[in-house]
Amino acid sequence: MTPVLTAGPLTGRTALVTGAARGIGRACAVAYARAGADLLLTDIGHDLDGVPYPLGSASQLAYTARLCREAGDGITVITAEADVRDLDAVRGVVDSALDRFGRIDVLLNNAGIAAPSGKTVHDITPDEWDLMLDVDVSGAWRMIRAVGAAMTSRRAGSVINVASTAGLVGYRHFAGYVTAKHALVGLTKAAALDLAPFGVRVNALCPGSVRDDEAAEGRMLTEIARSLDVPVEEHEETFVAAQPMNRLIEPEDVAGAALWLASDASRQVTGSTVTVDGGFTSR
Repeated sequence: MTPVLTAGPLTGRTALVTGAARGIGRACAVAYARAGADLLLTDIGHDLDGVPYPLGSASQLAYTARLCREAGDGITVITAEADVRDLDAVRGVVDSALDRFGRIDVLLNNAGIAAPSGKTVHDITPDEWDLMLDVDVSGAWRMIRAVGAAMTSRRAGSVINVASTAGLVGYRHFAGYVTAKHALVGLTKAAALDLAPFGVRVNALCPGSVRDDEAAEGRMLTEIARSLDVPVEEHEETFVAAQPMNRLIEPEDVAGAALWLASDASRQVTGSTVTVDGGFTSR
C-alpha cells in the first residue's frame, strides 16, 4: 500500500530565521523545514569588534541551508548575510523573502550575543552596553518593523523572539545581557498588543541552559562559562547543578517550542513568555 503523505504544520508557509548559522537558530530552521516551511535563513557571516568569540560564519549558514533542504520535502531555502544592527540590511533580507516567496508567515528573531559580559555593572563600558542592546533588542525590533507591513496586510503571522531565562530573572555579572533580554520580553508584550487586531501574534521563547550540541555547532553556553571564569571542561556539570531536572536543555527542545509557536496549534497564544528551562525559573 502506498503511504498517505500528510502535509506538515507549516506547509505552504514561509519562515524567516535570524541567527540561523548554528545553535538554536539551526535547530529551529531544521524543525521548520521538516514541518514543510520555505525558508529564508540569515546570519551576520562575520565577527564583530567587541564580541570576544566567533559569530556565525557564511559557511555555517550555508551548511544550515543544506541541512534544511535535506530535511524538507520539496521546500525552497535561500540565505542572506545581514547584520541586524543595520536597518537597510534588515529591509533587504525581508524584501528578498517577499520577492522570492510573496509572503512571510513566521519571523524567528534568534540573532543575539551573550558577550561582552562577565563584569560588574559599573565596570561595563558604554560601547559594551550599546552593543549588547543594539543586537539583542534593537535588532529584533528592526526585524519586526521590517515584516510588520507584510504581516498586517495579510492579517496573519507569528513573530517569535528568542529571549532567555535572563529575560525573567537576574544573573550576576551579566547586567547588559539581562537588561537586553528583559527588554526583549517587554517588546514582545507591547508588540503583541499592537499587532493583535491584525491577526499577528508575538511571543517570547525563554530557553534555559542549552547544551552546545556538536551537530548544531552551538557555543553560547561555553562562552557564558568563559565569562564567568568557569573551566570549559567543567561547565556542563556546573550548569546542570542548577537545573531542577538535572539535565541541560537540548537545541531540539527549544526548536519544538518554536515550531509550536509558529503553527496554528498556538493560534490563540500571543504576548506570552514560553520557558524551556527544565523548571529553572520555577524556583
